Amino acid sequence: MRIAVLGLGLIGGSIGLAARDRLGAEVSGYDPSRATRELAIEGVGAIDRSAASVAEACEGAELIFCAAPVDDLPRLAAAALEACGPEGLVTDVGSTKREIVAALAGDERFLGGHPLAGAETSGVANARGDLFHGARWYLTPTERSSGLIYDRLQRAIAGIGARPQAIDAETHDRLMATVSHLPHVVADVLVAQAAAELTRDSERMPEVGPSFRDMTRVAGSNPALWAGIFSANGEALAEAVDSVAERLRQAAELIREGNREAIGAWHAAAGEDRGRLLEAGHDVGPLRQLRVVVANRPGTVAELALALGEAGVNIEDMALHPAPDMTSGAISLWVAGEEQARRAQALLTELGHGVTVLGAEG
Repeated sequence: MRIAVLGLGLIGGSIGLAARDRLGAEVSGYDPSRATRELAIEGVGAIDRSAASVAEACEGAELIFCAAPVDDLPRLAAAALEACGPEGLVTDVGSTKREIVAALAGDERFLGGHPLAGAETSGVANARGDLFHGARWYLTPTERSSGLIYDRLQRAIAGIGARPQAIDAETHDRLMATVSHLPHVVADVLVAQAAAELTRDSERMPEVGPSFRDMTRVAGSNPALWAGIFSANGEALAEAVDSVAERLRQAAELIREGNREAIGAWHAAAGEDRGRLLEAGHDVGPLRQLRVVVANRPGTVAELALALGEAGVNIEDMALHPAPDMTSGAISLWVAGEEQARRAQALLTELGHGVTVLGAEG
């Protein structure tokens, strides 16, 4: 397999390392910085070949990952689509999806993506081949997306150790506004609040505790990158900020009332909610295979994947089995655990497909 990585930072470099190590891929890499390209190939070993242009990197590539700041991704992905052949597949790793999907979804060779992986460090020097191991990797197919394209991409992503899951672009951006982007806003505000309050009557900044350090770890990180993310996901993020402001107002009222039992119950509920959120997505049992009979029409795979994703059923693997006459076929889906298998069977049957649940694996 020949893979191109456009943008050789932490994520792009880690994709290159994982693709070389786990897929046995030949990886070409492009970055505007010549020094970064040289470090990627000579110092890190993230790529096999350094390219001086997007077109050079994409030549002969079957799969192209665009790994740049969100502001640059639509332009970069469009250039990749222009440079690659008809069999090429272009994806991105941006943490906002609505804008790039709206711009490029008309080309079935593009399929948006977003790995939930990262580190406190940045740059290709800190790239790791295991960065995506066990990480959720969102894919954003549309009704125009090719089932074959989706299958190729999810297999490659699973091959480098990640766990692909379909989600529509609008839902993705609302979700990321809350669980990824909002914490940065809250950390920024908390630091500003503390700086203003704690230095009001003192020339010396007092020491802070571990809770403050933990809560504000991401404050002010990579301003250029996060300014682009905040702007690209502005509407959903602003709504999340407004919602948090209302919850803070309600918390202030509760605390002013001074009802210790009510305050304790509120605090305990937050701990329980946190536990459920952190457990979400963990494997709940051996994989179960579902065999789904479908008509061969555009968008079928995307429809099934999105429907299951919205229902909270994660597809851990997939295989396509077209009939000889290409008018119909079957899709094998693997999901984790008996409960998810039952939910998937009920949903797919409701959508009008024949479904057979096969035995457990692993």
